[in-house]
Amino acid sequence: MGYYLAVDAGGTSTRAVVLRADGHALGCGVAGSGNPVSSGTDQAAQAVVAAARGALDSAGLRPTDITSGVAGMAGASVFGSGEWLREELVRAGISDHFDIRSDLLATFCSGSFAPHGYALVAGTGAVAVRVRGGEVDAVADGLGWLLGDAGSGYWIGQQVARHVSAALDGRGPATTLTRLLLDDVGIAATTERDADGRPTALRKLVEALYRLRPIDLARFAPLAFAAPDDPLAQRIVAEATDALAATLTAVVAPHVTGPLVLGGSVLSRQRAIADRMAAVLRSAGVPPVLRHVPDGLAGAAVLALRLGAVDVDEEVFERIAATLDTIRAVPAA
Repeated sequence: MGYYLAVDAGGTSTRAVVLRADGHALGCGVAGSGNPVSSGTDQAAQAVVAAARGALDSAGLRPTDITSGVAGMAGASVFGSGEWLREELVRAGISDHFDIRSDLLATFCSGSFAPHGYALVAGTGAVAVRVRGGEVDAVADGLGWLLGDAGSGYWIGQQVARHVSAALDGRGPATTLTRLLLDDVGIAATTERDADGRPTALRKLVEALYRLRPIDLARFAPLAFAAPDDPLAQRIVAEATDALAATLTAVVAPHVTGPLVLGGSVLSRQRAIADRMAAVLRSAGVPPVLRHVPDGLAGAAVLALRLGAVDVDEEVFERIAATLDTIRAVPAA
């Protein structure tokens, strides 16, 4: 029985698991950002290798024990065939029979072994995918903070920052989000004004926010969910829900039926958002079967086994999920 390596390379962290052909997960490893777009190919490759080594050590295996593997990775197609990653894995003694697949496909496969269906991810970014015949068939959004990611954590966080800035500036209504945001960045909520007449709290807020990368505004998204009685917070969440519904609608096709796999912190915060996504499927004539997943690691495992010509049926799929959950529940040494 061979051993397979699966990697979920994300923008914040990279997770790896080693498993047997029967779907039994043996060990996990974690490293830093494995996104080649945001971190560069060198750092992404190093993160994948570090996570892989952690998984191998946890499983008590050697790099040469690996038969083949798959990395679910965002933006990998931008950098060609993936030789940059295979070369690093070979230098680490790990099999060169290694494939890079879409992180969206890995997310879908984390929630289902079915050949058809959909996935919607709304974390820092936002993107929807239609899966057909086990492959990505259509994608909507995922265009980044400048051009898209509507309804994402970044989008929500930016709306919070914009509305609070307008409230402090007198251009918008008062909102409880002001106190929440100022507290978050450590600014006192005062009525003082600078010599030029601008509110001191606003000046300090602008200075603090412009020191961040645009994508870092996603850290303020939870504030919108922490003020459920605030009209502006309600509006932000409602508009984010509308945007995500539009993104999902763009990929839904009546001739493709299957589950909708939901990933990302935004989709886990309010049941109403998931219910709206179910309504999108229902209106298109697709039975609304929703499944939430924490990340794409289980799906990367499914893809790794399939690369090794292993038939992933319901029994194998459930074993992957169950044993992976068990390993994740064990505290790191």
